[in-house]
Amino acid sequence: MPDSAFAKGPLADLRVLELGTLLAGPFCGQLLGDMGAEVIKIEPPGQGDPMRVWGRQAEGEPSLWWPVVARNKKAITLDLRRIEGQQLLKELVARADFLLENFRPGTLERWGLGWPELSAINPRLIMIRVSGFGQTGPRARDPGFGAIGEAMGGLRYVVGDPSTPPSRMGISIGDSLAATFACLGALSALHYRERTGRGQVVDSAIYEAVLAMMESLVTDYDQRGFIRERTGAILPKVAPSNVYPTRDGLVLIAANQDAVFARLALAMGVPDLATDPRYATHQARGTHQAELDARIGEWTATLPTREILEILSQPATAVPSGLIYRAPEMLEDEHFRARDAIVATAHPKFGTLRMQNVAPRLSATPGGIRSPAPEIGEHNDEVFLKLLGLEPGRYANLKAERII
Repeated sequence: MPDSAFAKGPLADLRVLELGTLLAGPFCGQLLGDMGAEVIKIEPPGQGDPMRVWGRQAEGEPSLWWPVVARNKKAITLDLRRIEGQQLLKELVARADFLLENFRPGTLERWGLGWPELSAINPRLIMIRVSGFGQTGPRARDPGFGAIGEAMGGLRYVVGDPSTPPSRMGISIGDSLAATFACLGALSALHYRERTGRGQVVDSAIYEAVLAMMESLVTDYDQRGFIRERTGAILPKVAPSNVYPTRDGLVLIAANQDAVFARLALAMGVPDLATDPRYATHQARGTHQAELDARIGEWTATLPTREILEILSQPATAVPSGLIYRAPEMLEDEHFRARDAIVATAHPKFGTLRMQNVAPRLSATPGGIRSPAPEIGEHNDEVFLKLLGLEPGRYANLKAERII
């Protein structure tokens, strides 16, 4: 049963100051906010995060990406390039658990807001730093967007069909991976702080986050001189696992394990395939991958997609299989609905927005979507007057001088 003491999520007693723009830093903030943390997003006065206008919407229309990445956040404005703004940030740091930033390394140091200065104010602070190449090394201060990190980390080279140049994923996967590893590091640092009382720096580089996902790519080359190439819809030597034609479309089937392949052979009406020396073992199926895929494709092409999925869902012939979903299929799928994988959220501009729910799911302290993406400076009064306790006169002067 959910724990009522953590009704707003397991991180509800923690405060995050989110600096930086675009995706890598803000997505980390989204993850922390989804789990209940109070995330205060800090933006330049009158300017805001470029994510506020990014997306596929028409010119002048509100972004449909911003409501996802900025959900569960508060927003204040503060000019960190000015002494008064830097001082206010330091006052906030004294009351924060995390400071999250994804500026080019050296930026905060130029403003007098580096780790030595901020940790002296709050020794318990955990500073989460997301960048293209990390905080150290010869390329640390180079500009590094996600696309560059994806290429340097090895992902771009192996994505796509072998007949084409390297492709990119249809999403900003490098930024999102760096943000996810940053979140993992932040929670690891939090555990350390609970034992020692001391904060530390979490240094998440985009290229290293991508590299961490590259399986045995480096080791294959180190030990065998093998370089992975683009292979399209398959993984070489892992068979069968592919997209196959059906009478009315496509189906994805993954039967690359001995017992599972035996069930697929039974479903195809040729159970002897499972004991055929060409296909009886993982290595054998890998060696004969192309001919095995062709044989499976001949079978799937004779049947409608839904019939294949029905056959492969029966206990005796249970094989991992499914459709290749787009957004429409996700919104119609009963499993998505049963688990509330996509939720409808209230929004002041759109009325209702449907978006992905919080992941992962916690049984006793679940996260959730508590508030829509904020307007620029929407929470200035709350943060500066209530949290920091600024005198109204000083607050008014700071606004007039556009420091806030």
